[in-house]
Amino acid sequence: MKFKLDTGGMEEDFFENTRLLGIVAPIKDYLLCWQFNQIFRFKFKINNSIEIQLNKKHRNFFFTVYEYAEPNCSLIHYLYNNQHDGEFLLPEVKHLDYLWLMKGDYVSDEAILHMINAVKDISGIQFVMELTNEKIKNKGHLIF
Repeated sequence: MKFKLDTGGMEEDFFENTRLLGIVAPIKDYLLCWQFNQIFRFKFKINNSIEIQLNKKHRNFFFTVYEYAEPNCSLIHYLYNNQHDGEFLLPEVKHLDYLWLMKGDYVSDEAILHMINAVKDISGIQFVMELTNEKIKNKGHLIF
């Protein structure tokens, strides 16, 4: 008898109260984080313990995740690299270089709009948009 792990509920729980931005920025991840840290007064840091590993084409691909937890609330920001060595964390949005997930607390539409407009003003940013969970087929790849 074989058992199959049902991850549907896990995905639903993980993405409850989340907002996700997609960013096109052909700049290094640490430079993008540095700019976010300057503009938003964040302290994004790489978190190797939640790095995403995918096995595709008999190879392992590693996608870096940066993390910042806002003080005095439960909101945590995660910045994912969407690309590594020619493979994509979310292949359905290959045109995006980074994914910015906000999780753990309510983020208003006004706050999202403010963040999008601030990100658009960063040198090297070509495009930023909000992504809906329904449009992402491989959202399980974002779960660490």
